[in-house]
Amino acid sequence: MGSFSIWHWLVVLLIVVLVFGTKKLKNIGSDLGGAVKGFKDGMRDGAADDPAATTTAAQPPVGQVTGTPAAPADRTTIDVEARRKG
Repeated sequence: MGSFSIWHWLVVLLIVVLVFGTKKLKNIGSDLGGAVKGFKDGMRDGAADDPAATTTAAQPPVGQVTGTPAAPADRTTIDVEARRKG
C-alpha cells in the first residue's frame, strides 16, 4: 500500500496517451499554459492599474452606504415610492 513506483506512472501515462492522443494532449497543455500566463499578467496589471490600492483616502465604492449625503437625484430617475396623481 505504499506509493506508486515509476512503472505504475509509466503505464498510466501510456494509457492516457493512447486514450487522448498526443495532439490533443499538446493542445490541452498549451491552452492551460496560456491561461496561467494570462492570469499572472492580469494579476500584475490589475495591481499596477488600481489607484485605490495605493491611496489611503480613496473614494468609497459605488453603491456603498456612507455617512456623507448623496448627490442630488436626477429628475429622470424613478423614486422608490410611487407618487399619487392628484
